[in-house]
Amino acid sequence: MTVSYTLEVANARFGGFSKLLFRWKGSIYKLLYKEFFVFCLLYAVISVVYRCYLDDDQQKLFEKTALYCERFANFIPMSFVLGFYVTQAFNRWWGQYTSFPLPDNLMMVVSGNVHGQDERGRLLRRTMMRYANLSSVLILRSISTRVRQRFPTLEHVMKAGFMTEDEQKLLDHLHSDFNKYWMPLTWFSNLASLARKEGRIENDIALRLLMDELNNYRAKCSMLFHYDWISIPLVYTQVVTVAVYSYFAFCLIGRQFLNPNKKYSGHTLDIYVPVFTLLQFFFYAGWLKVGELIINPFGEDDDDFETNQLIDRNIQVSMLAVDDMHQNLPLLEKDKYWVEKFPFPYTAADDPHKQAFMGSTYDMRLIGEDSSDTPMTSSTVGKYMPVHVWPSSKLKAKKRNSVKLMCLSGEETNAENTAHCKKPAGDQECDVQYVQETHAGEDDTQMDTNKATF
Repeated sequence: MTVSYTLEVANARFGGFSKLLFRWKGSIYKLLYKEFFVFCLLYAVISVVYRCYLDDDQQKLFEKTALYCERFANFIPMSFVLGFYVTQAFNRWWGQYTSFPLPDNLMMVVSGNVHGQDERGRLLRRTMMRYANLSSVLILRSISTRVRQRFPTLEHVMKAGFMTEDEQKLLDHLHSDFNKYWMPLTWFSNLASLARKEGRIENDIALRLLMDELNNYRAKCSMLFHYDWISIPLVYTQVVTVAVYSYFAFCLIGRQFLNPNKKYSGHTLDIYVPVFTLLQFFFYAGWLKVGELIINPFGEDDDDFETNQLIDRNIQVSMLAVDDMHQNLPLLEKDKYWVEKFPFPYTAADDPHKQAFMGSTYDMRLIGEDSSDTPMTSSTVGKYMPVHVWPSSKLKAKKRNSVKLMCLSGEETNAENTAHCKKPAGDQECDVQYVQETHAGEDDTQMDTNKATF
């Protein structure tokens, strides 16, 4: 079963990832503990033999061998080889996930374009979606061990309701040297053509839309088959495996603690346990295990795809969409905001007063040359700068801007208190001037006037 921890890392906090280190299912410890134990055991055996069972000449020969291994083991390009391999394996893993055939788009097109609420219409829609799901089951039987164990034969597929007995006979009797997952999709296309002749698909445009979605679905089934067929070249997998195993085979000898009394360079301390070598094994061998895990996600590892659960989900939702929900609409009613306007309601757990994002340059203003209280260099004058670098007087002056409505009759109203100017008696029109007052300084007032007529 896929291990999900998304909720636990929803918010970044102190020690967020560290809590995940104590999980066992799907962890690197579960994948690596056997290899790690074997490495520690071999290191301990070699160390005991060197310290207790070798005479002086043999120890001297061993020490020369250890120094030689330590010197030249780093010539193996571990980081480059492993990094490139795991990157390719991850891209392949994600490509296989995105190629999984989901019937959602297809069932929407079938439900919206294959009409008829009678038994014949229901039969056409349900059979079409059953054929689509049957095709995905057949392809997954070919690539997934879990699905193969669930449906070891076509008879098990038939008993599960994905096809009838007659359809099973047709599949068995049609001779082909290749995988026959495409046959149900051919039946689907023939049914779509029959529905068009019967008038249940209204026009050729709807039929074309249906066939396009069917081809997209078929392409994903085909892509899964080709992912299973064409693997990462075997030679590259072998190169990576040999590089990792040979490197740590040399480390078993080269990272031994030699006798400090013999004054070998870098061997002045004897602590018995190679802490950093063990960490290095954990990282590099764990990296190799990650590549081994994701190179084929259709197995039975903890993080492999839940193919059986996806099969159950696909058949259930597709039948609901084309049958139970076909033309089964709720009553049309005016929504809550038909008359009532915003804001939308919020719960106490969220902040309804967050300022909406208006664009990264929304708060930039032009720096003028008349800034008197804060010295501005010539390189900044005349340029657009963010608000937080503005002189304080500019921000205060900006806040003092106001708009007033002035009727020609001489009356004046503040735009902050009213949004209109009262008309004079009768039906006479009133000319209104919108006056923008900019109080940049104590003695300087600028006015921009635009005229409008009511």
